[in-house]
Amino acid sequence: MIISQYVYFSIASEQVSAQEIGARLGLSPDEHTVRGSRSALPMVPKAHSWKVVCRESGLCVDEQVERLVERLEQYAVPIGALADELAASEGGRSATLQVVRYLNSGADPEYRVLGWHLDARVLDFLRVTRAELDVDEYGHECPADPEDD
Repeated sequence: MIISQYVYFSIASEQVSAQEIGARLGLSPDEHTVRGSRSALPMVPKAHSWKVVCRESGLCVDEQVERLVERLEQYAVPIGALADELAASEGGRSATLQVVRYLNSGADPEYRVLGWHLDARVLDFLRVTRAELDVDEYGHECPADPEDD
């Protein structure tokens, strides 16, 4: 089985740009989208998004998540405050920990990479940042540079 996977933490807003989110948190995003912009994807982004991403190959999902939490843990309280503010003004949740995996049958199974878990540290980070966990798994060809849906 050939696997392509990555994880990212995002804050999305219909009103606040990724640049402003980064300025408020004191952390520039690794990637961002602009609401209503055209992209290579067949859809137009419904919101601005600020993203910190881990695309390191060869790591299990939990190891990729751990790398993100290590980078973002010091920002957890301000992220949570911003997520609360955006929820109050825009409704719904704005912070998400996203796991994206493309699974393609082919070579021998890579069982070590398939299993993953979230430890108490990661769960606490999600609680403090008011983030949801979203997991997407696709059973088709692995794209060269996978994008979130």
